[in-house]
Amino acid sequence: METQRITYVPQGGVCSKLMIIDAKEGIIEQVQIVGGCHGNTQGLSKLLVGMEVKEAIRRLEGIDCRERGTSCPDQMAQALKQLG
Repeated sequence: METQRITYVPQGGVCSKLMIIDAKEGIIEQVQIVGGCHGNTQGLSKLLVGMEVKEAIRRLEGIDCRERGTSCPDQMAQALKQLG
């Protein structure tokens, strides 16, 4: 199976501007987040590498930031959903 790449533009006024995710056989291989708090985006990226896509979605979906109804982690879940 080939590596799948998702390029996602976050919605909802979150700080991050672009998310690029590579996954193979349902496992996240690489995450790059452009924009947002550098430390948080680096931490999120490192935590996700090696995790199953479904598990990452389960953990991140619904996290809210400052009553926006979404957050950078929630937007990551939305991006990961595109992997099917």
